Amino acid sequence: MTTERIAPPLTGGEREMLRAFLDFHRATLAMKCDGLSDEELRRRSMPPSTLSLLGLVRHMAEVERTWFRRVINAEDIPLVWSAEGDFQAAYDASTATRSEAFAAWQAEVGHSRRIEEAADSLEVTGYQPRWGEHVSLRLVMLHLIHEYARHNGHADFLREGIDGTVGA
Repeated sequence: MTTERIAPPLTGGEREMLRAFLDFHRATLAMKCDGLSDEELRRRSMPPSTLSLLGLVRHMAEVERTWFRRVINAEDIPLVWSAEGDFQAAYDASTATRSEAFAAWQAEVGHSRRIEEAADSLEVTGYQPRWGEHVSLRLVMLHLIHEYARHNGHADFLREGIDGTVGA
């Protein structure tokens, strides 16, 4: 499977640019996982860390779910991999498979896109209980771009350690 990644436009409105950059980073994470087996996707960076490509996919499913569904949409739902709210649980992909991790992540991305597209503006807010503050959809989209960019850097190193693939 080869992921198609569309470069963000060089000009455009704020919302269009945020959408494009967020989708670009989502595709980058998927690209880093292309062509790898479940075993390779579960390969950890270095002990004692549980960080793996599959763990990153699972973590980003939690991030999408939390910020778009729980914060912006005010849905009272648990995390995907921890009913106790432990965000670290997603990183332990020791028994995970590509199919279950990607299905969960892609489902959450779909929810996120629908919520964002249905919002009247970037000024829509939701309550972030960990921060004790209301946050705008604009902040959520920027925060997710930041999360993906940071974790895609991790994914670069993980992929290089698995098969030497670098770049993009």
